[in-house]
Amino acid sequence: MVLILGQVLQAQQTDMNVILQTIYSFAFIIYLFYAQKIQTLQMLRQIEVTLRKVKNVKEEARNQTVKTLVEIGKPSGDIAPRVDRFIDFFSIGLENMDPAGIVDKMDHFLKTNKHIYEAEVKALAPNATPTERNNLENLVEVSQALNIYYKVIRHFYLLGKKTMNIYVIMQVHMILPQLIQMVEAYASGIQAFQEGMPIGDSVGAIVAAKLMHGYTQRDIAEEIVAAEVPYEGRTLVVFKAKGPGGSVGNPDEGLINVLEERRGKVKIIITIDAAGKLEGEPVGQVSEGIGAAIGGSGKEKFKMEEVTNRYKIPMHAIAIKQGMEHVVAPLIEPLFDATDKAVESVKRIVLDYTEPGDTVVIAGIGNTIGVGQ
Repeated sequence: MVLILGQVLQAQQTDMNVILQTIYSFAFIIYLFYAQKIQTLQMLRQIEVTLRKVKNVKEEARNQTVKTLVEIGKPSGDIAPRVDRFIDFFSIGLENMDPAGIVDKMDHFLKTNKHIYEAEVKALAPNATPTERNNLENLVEVSQALNIYYKVIRHFYLLGKKTMNIYVIMQVHMILPQLIQMVEAYASGIQAFQEGMPIGDSVGAIVAAKLMHGYTQRDIAEEIVAAEVPYEGRTLVVFKAKGPGGSVGNPDEGLINVLEERRGKVKIIITIDAAGKLEGEPVGQVSEGIGAAIGGSGKEKFKMEEVTNRYKIPMHAIAIKQGMEHVVAPLIEPLFDATDKAVESVKRIVLDYTEPGDTVVIAGIGNTIGVGQ
């Protein structure tokens, strides 16, 4: 009896193994023929989830922009349609087939762009102060950036869904983590630009403000102020964007004007700016090097390099490291503490590379929102 029962159980187990093996074989065959389609659908699903998130962030930024413009600027009538139109504003890049003269063209292009932003924000917020208008311009730029991210992600999502082409879908899927990081960074900047708070990109301006504190300041270029600071027998000419409104000014014009005033009799130039950190580097790490520590379109960097080459003046650079999530977000404590370390680095470079009687130019580069004079 026991022997018969064992044989029955063994037969049932054998049948179950056959069934499982058959199911596994069918699943393998299905996956073999439909693996790419399944993978495509998975990627589309992930992109769709991200797209919804970006849309919510974009709409929140737009609503906060309209709300802040109304609260601060007190316009008459409904400004929402005009805000929507300006959020969709675009700039056509310059033709560089023949690079001769491209920098002057870029200079004119950027000034035209700035003039349009100033005029639009002034019309949207007629009762805002100049400082408030600068901050509102930055707030509008955040909404524009988020709108562009949303439209680009939506484009590849809809195109991929329409064509079911895995290579189209992979283009955006592979960079989704970076896109989400950038969107979250811009979203965190809404509060800073609403309330006029310093941001991660303000660290260079903060270093300059600490060096200039207590000394008479004067305008040396559009939205650029400078002060002469005595230090250990040297003269430090320190400049930054005016502030406390959100502006980066024209540091290239500031440097050119200072050097022309001094007829090139400057021992060294030190530029301080925020810089992107590599994974593994701590937030707020202060690094030293040479060259022009400045980002942007490249126009400012070109002109700064051109004028320093003309006068043969060495350029030192100080970088305060931060992630992309910190650049437009409200300033965090490690970055603020890093500005003190950067001040000490400036002083050490001055003592190491100059002699008493020398003149040193120090440029605090970056958005000066929330950083006064």
